[in-house]
Amino acid sequence: MTRSPNFGPRRDGLRPQLVVLHYTAMESCLAARRALCDPAREVSAHYLVSEAGAVLALVDEDWRAWHAGAGVWAGCGDVNSRSIGIELANCGDAPFAARQMAALMALLPGIMARWSIPPEGVIAHSDMAPGRKIDPGPRFDWRRLARAGLSVWPCPGEDAGQPADERRFRRDAEAFGYPRDLPLDLLLATVRLRFRPRHVGPLDARDCAIMADLAARFAAREGLTPRHARP
Repeated sequence: MTRSPNFGPRRDGLRPQLVVLHYTAMESCLAARRALCDPAREVSAHYLVSEAGAVLALVDEDWRAWHAGAGVWAGCGDVNSRSIGIELANCGDAPFAARQMAALMALLPGIMARWSIPPEGVIAHSDMAPGRKIDPGPRFDWRRLARAGLSVWPCPGEDAGQPADERRFRRDAEAFGYPRDLPLDLLLATVRLRFRPRHVGPLDARDCAIMADLAARFAAREGLTPRHARP
């Protein structure tokens, strides 16, 4: 099996506390594997999952793969040193194949158990790099992962009649882990990409309720140590 040469040691003694999900945005899994294993490209991931459900291990989990790039989650940079990267072979605008999703859902529990990563630690590339990245995009089924305990989904309850509150929305988004001081339109688009795909319009009560619920149950502590939700 082809292994990627594009990796190095995790810096400053950091260990994985996140799983970052990506799509490849390439025409095939084979093309993505070639790119992720090309020394000249200086990109990689720990795993590549094909449309047919084959899981290709490209970098050992102990090592720092080069998948996340510049970005921040829960106030912490160098996400590569803090994460496991999983690439899903997908052109970027197509549904994710059933066998691919099943393979991902079989892969995640082992990673999460080995590194004690809670469901809220499974994030999108777009979450930690707003405006620069949009993967795994609006077609990815986050709700399905959450139902299996492999990520999180909001349960905002009743929000009808509640006014939109930009200050609270920002506070809750940052408590959940989103980068600070983003323009409101970019922050709102990033949150909606994951939790309200294809919804448009100004900030509304539903957006605020979603972030209030996520912040209350899954606020990230200093040093990127997430708080487990209570049942």
